[in-house]
Amino acid sequence: MGQQLYSLCQAETKKLLWVMGMLFGVIIVFQYFELPYGGALFSLFSAGKVSGVGNSGFPDGNSPSKPNTIGNITFLNGSNSTNTHAIHERSDNIGKSEGMDRNQKNDFLSDRDGSLNNSLGLDVNNNANKEPSSENLVELNGNSTVANVNNWGNGPAPEEAKEPKQSFYQKNDTTDGNFPVGKVGKGTNASTSGHIGNADTGFASPSPALPPSPPVTSTIVDTNIRTPVVDSNMSLLEKNGTTASEINKNSGLLQGSPTPSDDNSSANRVPMVNKGLETSSAVISISEMNDLLLLNHASSQSIAPSQSSAVDQELLHAKSLIENAPIIKNDPKLYAPLYRNISMFKRSYELMEKTLKVFVYREGEKPIFHKPPLKGIYASEGWFMKLLEANKKIITKKPRKAHLFYLPFSSRMLETTLYVPNSHNHKNLIQHLKNYLDMISVKYPFWNRTGGADHFLVACHDWAPAETRDYMAKCIRALCNADVKGGFVLGKDVSLPETLVHSPQNLLRDLGGKPPSQRSILAFFAGNMHGYLRPILLKHWENKDPDMKIFSQMPKAKGNKNYIQHMKSSKYCICAKGYEVNSPRVVEAIFYECVPVFLSDNFVPPFFEVLNWESFAVFVLEKDIPNLKSILLSIPEKRYLELQMGVKKVQQHFLWHAKPVKYDIFHMILHSIWYNRLYQISS
Repeated sequence: MGQQLYSLCQAETKKLLWVMGMLFGVIIVFQYFELPYGGALFSLFSAGKVSGVGNSGFPDGNSPSKPNTIGNITFLNGSNSTNTHAIHERSDNIGKSEGMDRNQKNDFLSDRDGSLNNSLGLDVNNNANKEPSSENLVELNGNSTVANVNNWGNGPAPEEAKEPKQSFYQKNDTTDGNFPVGKVGKGTNASTSGHIGNADTGFASPSPALPPSPPVTSTIVDTNIRTPVVDSNMSLLEKNGTTASEINKNSGLLQGSPTPSDDNSSANRVPMVNKGLETSSAVISISEMNDLLLLNHASSQSIAPSQSSAVDQELLHAKSLIENAPIIKNDPKLYAPLYRNISMFKRSYELMEKTLKVFVYREGEKPIFHKPPLKGIYASEGWFMKLLEANKKIITKKPRKAHLFYLPFSSRMLETTLYVPNSHNHKNLIQHLKNYLDMISVKYPFWNRTGGADHFLVACHDWAPAETRDYMAKCIRALCNADVKGGFVLGKDVSLPETLVHSPQNLLRDLGGKPPSQRSILAFFAGNMHGYLRPILLKHWENKDPDMKIFSQMPKAKGNKNYIQHMKSSKYCICAKGYEVNSPRVVEAIFYECVPVFLSDNFVPPFFEVLNWESFAVFVLEKDIPNLKSILLSIPEKRYLELQMGVKKVQQHFLWHAKPVKYDIFHMILHSIWYNRLYQISS
């Protein structure tokens, strides 16, 4: 009897175990095929480690959604992927985006110790200058720090995917009316090793009554980029498992155009050189900027209007026509290699001429409003305002017919009128702009309709990004200080060319330069020792090599002839950053038909939305200053001639005319604003 009972129990136990096994298998299969997080059960046994596979440097897709917060980077590991992968970098430094005036005649000092941050009402972390510890850095593939968020676009991130007391947005304190003030911590000092301030690339909503915008896609960081043409074998999109063609199919951007990562010929590549200066700060390469532009244009970041209007539908229709533009093979006025996609650019430009209407607010007292400078290094904002306000074809007096709204203030006149020398206090400048927005938002309904997303400003002063980031963050901001690590939003903001106008009466004086065969100087630079980088450049190259004409100050000559003749006689003109990333030398080099060489990490070149800068310029990382000559010499003569030809062809886009002409700098600025607005509006 006991033996029979034992056998019966043993059989029942086997059946029970078999049923439990089957049930467990059914649950696993159901989870895998039916639930949005297919590997959820298995991921419970994962430690959630970030693993780099091969050279991709991306986190493993099957890790749990709990974030890993390391230093300034939040790693979100999710498997709910879409075609568009968004990479969000959370960074809190803002120290370098408030660089002081570069004009030595003025009383303004460069502030790099955080006192300017204090004057702007920003939180400053006094530990910002400490050396990074192993706890604050994750190194993937030896040189990259990345973050991958696969479920962006499916709504706000869950609470468990955010840092305590922080989100992907700047923390805002509502201070007055409907305008929150973004707080940013960790001010940084400028130095040769840690010089890039990591300003938050997200932007604060100007009105709490409006839904917050999605996080601005930011960076994959790669500090080991080839120079001078940044041309990696694997782009950001390829690393992320998303091809450029897939993004093109979704966004209509750059279809059929050569991308910077295309391996067109050996002339596009430069041999690796000896390792130069070490920099601890993250650098976003030009190819990664291209990818970020694709990602941002592929996903609308603008607040949709509460009610769609006729002008919104006109913009959506124009966008559709641009994305389906007829193929152009030859155009007598446009040189195809200069553009990301010549067909889309030409169609977009034609539609802008035919369609675009801009409303200019008449409110605002001079000289801050409606009276900009027309001479000097801030002349871009002045000439644009002057020519736009006089353009009867584009300007409309009926705001309901307008596609865009212009805020007609001068950042230069704001500074010269209101800034108290040596005060290091800019609060009154920011408050003045806020008061203006308060006034127009009460008087007109248009600002509140989109949170300012259909408004734009054009500002060339170094302080403009800091002065506009709190209350004008959702505007399209055309900025000379276009620092992708300083709050400049690729795909929304526009990089404004900084043009030095000597004579408003003769805008094209001394235009042009010598032919390539008569350019005897390999490389040329001369300028004041503004910022940290230029002294390094001179330390390595001043009076060190007869082929490298690198100076601080040149002998005085009437009409600056000595400087101009050097530019006209040089193959390459070094465009080294000063206090900020931008420099008037970029446009000067093009003006005198000299190939520009960018020495300014994280600077977004002008008209980046449409121009393929690698077809007529050279990009050298700041850390490679010791190798500058070998980098330039490694460029084959045939490639140099192609670059120089590109400079001559692109020159028309960087010239001011008292009466605007087709494709000139005025129309190009307006086109970039128009084009970015098309990719901000959603249906």
